[in-house]
Amino acid sequence: MREKLWFVVLFGLLTASAFAGNPQPAAVYTFACKGGELEIGPCPDGGRPSTLNQGSDGNFYGVATFLSEGSSAPNGGTIFSVTPAGTITLLHEFLPGPNSTFPEGNYPGGLVQGSDGKLYGFTFYGGVGGCNGACGDGVLYRLNTDGSDFQIIHEFCSDGGCGSVYEAASSIVAGTDGNLYGTVYAGGSHGDGFIFRVTPSDGSYRVVANFNFSADEGIPSGLTAAADGSLYAIALSARPSFLVHYTPSTGSMTTVVLNFPVFRGGDSELPSSPVSGLTFGPNGNLYGLYRIYGENGQGLFEVEPNGSKLRLLPFYTTVPGGGDSDGLILASDGNFWMAEITGSNGFGDILTISPYDGSLIQMLTPFSDSAAVGANPLVLIQANDGTLWGTTAADGDTPKGYFGAGVVFSVNAGLPPE
Repeated sequence: MREKLWFVVLFGLLTASAFAGNPQPAAVYTFACKGGELEIGPCPDGGRPSTLNQGSDGNFYGVATFLSEGSSAPNGGTIFSVTPAGTITLLHEFLPGPNSTFPEGNYPGGLVQGSDGKLYGFTFYGGVGGCNGACGDGVLYRLNTDGSDFQIIHEFCSDGGCGSVYEAASSIVAGTDGNLYGTVYAGGSHGDGFIFRVTPSDGSYRVVANFNFSADEGIPSGLTAAADGSLYAIALSARPSFLVHYTPSTGSMTTVVLNFPVFRGGDSELPSSPVSGLTFGPNGNLYGLYRIYGENGQGLFEVEPNGSKLRLLPFYTTVPGGGDSDGLILASDGNFWMAEITGSNGFGDILTISPYDGSLIQMLTPFSDSAAVGANPLVLIQANDGTLWGTTAADGDTPKGYFGAGVVFSVNAGLPPE
């Protein structure tokens, strides 16, 4: 009993020490656009940074989704690198071609470093060259970390002959076998999307598995790589929901129905459903976020990798809004950290959540339209040295004559190195 009490006291002291400093994000680089109070104008380095990863060289690589502000339509974007000291390098611009067709892609999404050291990513639109101008559902591309040798690997509109089927990519991850894998929202042999593979050695692209959701409502989330080389995903907002397990070594894919419960709200039935991708927890189980229809707030769900023992933890918040769809990370302190795009105040926040009972441990709310770190965080990652890095989608401090269009920020929360 004395040993157990000692452990509880020690754990409490360590937890208090880890969060005693009330860590706050610091702006590393602000994406500035030229313009006045109307916030309309060109963005030399791009605007609205949405993806960030740390490369093998210690620098951070990401994409900004717009070339100028003032239009709701996607208009290009950039690929950039940022050093830990805040020096930015523009690696590539997605420029409009004839009639603004954006032949190299438009509105970049995910970005990841491959086993060959190159950067691989996709765009949601553009790349109409392979479709003779008939469509443009985005491209897969790669380039060197210095921005040289940009290559289009695949144009998604070529899958199934395009037609009216939307086949843009939704994720890309590095597998443990040295290949890259991604998901596509729709299309494929059943029309419910598919998993593709890219082989870095020759840049070849291949569809390796097709989704077939009987409810025809499943949208595959981003893939999560396991230590054994297999990949997991979830069919979001489907009734029923599915846990997807793909094994690259055998090419087999299985789906398991996840029976999210239905709650009673007076005379109404309130179904619950997953609203995020998956993250491995400290116990080896898979975690994600769920909500209940008609109820404010969200919480963690937990499921074993074989799809058994689904468990819904209590809501950690009852405030409307929520986290980024794939923003839950297991940090080196053993807790989940997450950036919420709107959060409790409409400008977003950073949360620390317990994987054991789903409770809220800490909330950081430094974001606003007048804050140096900007507003509406989109992504949060942990660097090798233990610091947290992320991006916001809007605002930030800029010189006179410019306005902020998002920030790369860092947080030193005293976490141990990964």
